[in-house]
Amino acid sequence: MTDAIEYEQFDQTAQPDGASSSEPDLSRLSDIPMELSVEIGRTHMTVGETLELGVGSVVTLEREAGQPVDLLVNGTAIARGEVIVVDEQYGLRVTEILDSQQDGEQSRNGAAADAGGDSSPQAAVDPSAAPQD
Repeated sequence: MTDAIEYEQFDQTAQPDGASSSEPDLSRLSDIPMELSVEIGRTHMTVGETLELGVGSVVTLEREAGQPVDLLVNGTAIARGEVIVVDEQYGLRVTEILDSQQDGEQSRNGAAADAGGDSSPQAAVDPSAAPQD
């Protein structure tokens, strides 16, 4: 009543035509859409501070002016660069490609790494800067 199961053996060393074992064929991935975004900085705020925000409020970010901004792919930092203007639209000139260790560290630590690892609230909100009606 028990039938024997036969497993077929595959040649695991065989490569597709012209492919080398050191470089995988990524051509099938080239049409997959991804979301790219540029992050200029982050900050931490309490709910109360967030509720106090209004038109004209100023939120200070942890990143200093002039520092490179992060290029994120699906939320993970892969590169850094400088913001430029191209035909009246913002662009990014890539100045550094992050390796997988840097990129993983940035995605876990976020901007806290830019602020020396301090994760305490850093927001500077100036409600008096909001226009009075």
